[in-house]
Amino acid sequence: MSGANSGTGLRGRKKRLTYRAISDAAVALFLERGFDAVSVAEVAAAADVSKPTLFRYFPTKEDLALHRFADHEDETARVVAARPAGVPPLQALHRHVLDGLARRDPVTGLNDEEGVLAFHRLLYGTPSLVTRLHAYRARSERALAEALCAAGSRRLGARLAAGQIVAVLRVLAEENWRRIEAGERAGDIAPDAVAAADQAFAQLRAGLG
Repeated sequence: MSGANSGTGLRGRKKRLTYRAISDAAVALFLERGFDAVSVAEVAAAADVSKPTLFRYFPTKEDLALHRFADHEDETARVVAARPAGVPPLQALHRHVLDGLARRDPVTGLNDEEGVLAFHRLLYGTPSLVTRLHAYRARSERALAEALCAAGSRRLGARLAAGQIVAVLRVLAEENWRRIEAGERAGDIAPDAVAAADQAFAQLRAGLG
């Protein structure tokens, strides 16, 4: 590895750590006092950065909370692009969802850790965050459509498929989260979550071909 590449890697790592530190400080304040009651200046002070530095990393206050979703924004697109040769996109996505359920990935809704539940309550209880989440899902849908096009789908078909897949993943996650929020344990509903994912992808395969 050359020195330049090493430096680039180090800078990238430091940037990711700074992103995480600022976001974690923000979410801790949001959970403690509520999203609307915390100012950007207070977040900057808690993270020990200046406001200009904070805004270089997070253009809006909502981005501070939704940073946790950043890695998931193009996740379905990456799964399709990285699937093994001969594996259809839906099969790769189905396996990815089952793997996420098995490891209790919070994005699947099948996670009953108190910190995860508190974050979901913050997210879905704050209108501005819900609005920004819709934008996140729209970008996720566009990225998936592009990946499906690259996999051989025609553009309109890819857009229609991406819309249905993203909607299915949202419904599955929201149903898991709803049951956990009602008091059920993740381990108890896991078999139902797997069965629901299997049913959903069977319907997608039947409808999309």
